[in-house]
Amino acid sequence: MRIVEVSAQKGFKLFLRYSDGAEGVVDLSALAGQGVFASWLKPGVFEQVRLAESGAPEWPGEIDLCPDALYLELTGKTAEEIFPALRKTSAHA
Repeated sequence: MRIVEVSAQKGFKLFLRYSDGAEGVVDLSALAGQGVFASWLKPGVFEQVRLAESGAPEWPGEIDLCPDALYLELTGKTAEEIFPALRKTSAHA
């Protein structure tokens, strides 16, 4: 699944729509002001979100977020549900 639409919402929230039809709002306010996300506190920066060629939401200054992690946050699913190969146990463990 890929992000097909992204838009900034008030309060450091992102509306996301994925190619599988999953959509909704993810709250990123806990990141705002932290490390590289400090730039989001500057007026108008968070609102400049766009989709990178890689399919990740990105902002000026080469700031981006993992689309898969956002999908898990949005849907409440586990990585194993999304990526079934993670369920397999290694014979060498």
